[in-house]
Amino acid sequence: MKIDSVDFFYLSMPEILDIGDGSQDALLVRVSAGGEVGWGECEAAPLVSIAGLVCPMSHSACKPVQMSVLGQRIDGVADIRRIGDLVRGQSLDLLQADHTLSGIDMALWDLLGKRLDAPVYALLGYGRAYPKLPYASMLFGDTPEETLAKGKAARDQGFRAAKFGWGPIGLGRVQDDADQFMAAREGLGEDGILLIDAGTVWKNDVEAAAARLPALQACRATWLEEPFVSGALDEYRRLAALAGEVRLAGGEGSHNFYMARHMIDYAGIGFVQIDAGRIGGITVAKDVADYAAAQRVIYVNHTFTSHLALSASLQPYAGIEADLISEYPVEPKALALAITQDHIERDAEGMIRAPERPGLGLTVDTAGLRPYLVDAEIRVGGQVLYRTPVL
Repeated sequence: MKIDSVDFFYLSMPEILDIGDGSQDALLVRVSAGGEVGWGECEAAPLVSIAGLVCPMSHSACKPVQMSVLGQRIDGVADIRRIGDLVRGQSLDLLQADHTLSGIDMALWDLLGKRLDAPVYALLGYGRAYPKLPYASMLFGDTPEETLAKGKAARDQGFRAAKFGWGPIGLGRVQDDADQFMAAREGLGEDGILLIDAGTVWKNDVEAAAARLPALQACRATWLEEPFVSGALDEYRRLAALAGEVRLAGGEGSHNFYMARHMIDYAGIGFVQIDAGRIGGITVAKDVADYAAAQRVIYVNHTFTSHLALSASLQPYAGIEADLISEYPVEPKALALAITQDHIERDAEGMIRAPERPGLGLTVDTAGLRPYLVDAEIRVGGQVLYRTPVL
């Protein structure tokens, strides 16, 4: 098959709030080849990644991503990696390239799975998709009382694990954070798996992060996620040495395999969290899952948007039985739920699995998305480089 078209769709809620919620807008990707259509999603600011797709060539190592994709053959799994390598080579100096590629890579796996009548995890070489324990992924409340209510709601919905993130954490006193952590524990219950996400709030301040460790240990948090900015490897390693039974988690800010490998090798993390919509797609995420397994670091998907992105995020480690935990968004905006007609639901045991249907196993709801479609155009020197395609 020859890749005939790559279409990007900028979708958005009517109002974007200044909160840590990536489900408020989306960049949906459609790839067509040989009469088949595949879908993917980039986890990035939509307009910037669209520009990465179509921008004028700057030089031989700074080409628009579409130059490496359109017209390429896609007949088997090896072609997806070949196309990804071509993008990375020809768009080496285009720093948005990996984000832009991510949705395309997902769509290629979806397309090929449909063509070969196989779920993506099978094309990745897995014999089966093991059940994963979903954790309810949500933001901290503005007050401990709100966090307590959120924890109780997650428990009442049958979640055995929950992650609370961002919000006011790290912005006030140490005691304020301790109150939030204990409220989360009380709401979730004594037996629940409690995960805490600091959202890089301490940047590179090990002392500030370490001041919260006694409270994290007291509430028996399984992990502290992203205490520092991506790349602060020494700070991660120093905090990990102090954290005791609270393991560090990170990696969602990794935009390529090497960034993720450095987190695994040098940051002292116990959990590596990879977003297939940022790192370059399912292909690179699978490479990280394999490397993490070899280094005895637990792989966890990162996703906070649609169920299409959730399916893509599950594929790279679907066949690794020991890596059990899965992020599962429970507070998505209406747009995120509207992207697909069907969703990945928990079974009677409260577990989720990568879909068994071909490709990513979900059906994009083009009609339901039209109210969220943003009309956009990129024009350079009088030439239209991008105009919103027909959905």
